[in-house]
Amino acid sequence: MLQGVASPFFARLADALEACGHKVYKVNFNAGDLAYWMPRGNSAHFRGSLEQLPAFIETLWRRWGITDQILFGDRRPVHRPAVERAERFGIRTHVFEEGYFRPFWVTLEREGVNGHSLLPRDPDWFRAAAVYLRDRPEEKAKKFHSAFRKRSGYDVIYHVAGMLNLVLNPRYQTHSPITAPVEYAGYIYRFARLRFWRKRDAVLIDRLCQEADDFPFFILPLQLNTDAQIRDHSRFDDMQQAMEYILESFARNAPGKSRLLIKNHPLDMGLVDYPGQIALLAKRFGVYDRVEYIETGNLEKAIKFSVGTVTVNSTVGMVSLGLERPTLCLSDPIYNLPGLTWQQGIDSFWREAGEPDKELFEAFRKVVVHVTQINGGFYCFDGIEMAVANAAKVLCAENQPLENLLRACPL
Repeated sequence: MLQGVASPFFARLADALEACGHKVYKVNFNAGDLAYWMPRGNSAHFRGSLEQLPAFIETLWRRWGITDQILFGDRRPVHRPAVERAERFGIRTHVFEEGYFRPFWVTLEREGVNGHSLLPRDPDWFRAAAVYLRDRPEEKAKKFHSAFRKRSGYDVIYHVAGMLNLVLNPRYQTHSPITAPVEYAGYIYRFARLRFWRKRDAVLIDRLCQEADDFPFFILPLQLNTDAQIRDHSRFDDMQQAMEYILESFARNAPGKSRLLIKNHPLDMGLVDYPGQIALLAKRFGVYDRVEYIETGNLEKAIKFSVGTVTVNSTVGMVSLGLERPTLCLSDPIYNLPGLTWQQGIDSFWREAGEPDKELFEAFRKVVVHVTQINGGFYCFDGIEMAVANAAKVLCAENQPLENLLRACPL
């Protein structure tokens, strides 16, 4: 096991794998990793520089006789050497990530996720695979409650332990460009204002929905600048750059009466002045009276009444497809398939995009849930217990679900 989430999930999963007869070892990269692994043994602590990491990992692979490695986030700097070298050593890589379908799923894929997923990109394959799965009981998510305070509590423990990094790991650099104190200060300030925004944003959504017949509107969900989906899996450096690109196209090509509703990410830290930036961009492109911004609100309701969703590669795109709304993505997430998303570019999207193929999306969802999604969560007791039990079944199986499905339904 390499680096996991800031919670006891990896330690609990290790217990489950050992109960299945596997030998489990852990590499800790900082004091937070160590805090969630203690008092377990069978671990190594990496204290070197990133340049020294490949040799360190290869030494452990040989010493411990590693056959499989498990990690969260395949684009973290501490994971890239292990992911890139594993195949030549005959080592299988299992990658956890937040769920493609949320909130009651997490993702588990072989070799990579998102832009590095092994999922085929052929719509016809999804149709055929869904037919093959039709006789199996449809996988439904068991629900659980995961409070933000629980997640934030785990995160605080992780970063408080990280105060020891000056002694234990002086060379460690987090994959996040924002330090924990700055992040916490942003959350406190932003969340203190949420209750003042909720009523305002609900009124705005209601008004847009009521006026949708006369003034159709599009949705733009913002993503986190720190997310690997933006940093590693898109052409944009940050969401500000993406907004500029989208607003310029909207101004030039969207119908004159149409509007654009921009919604902030629910976990945004409040460190970027999005209202100010959007106002400047809207004035610059001459659409100041046609662009709205909200911090909160019922996004699903807004999507239902909208005429389309434009996103970089957010999972909101799959919500939009599920609600049969025209959807454009500006990167290449797993759902960017002909028949689902608009394939002709952003300029024509505003006037010409049609609804996605409902049957294809149902097939896509059925297959993706079956081969990549684990019912459970990372940050609450019930969610962790469910995710551990369900992930252990997949990891302990001789073949992974996607491998089995590809054998039954070859490309």
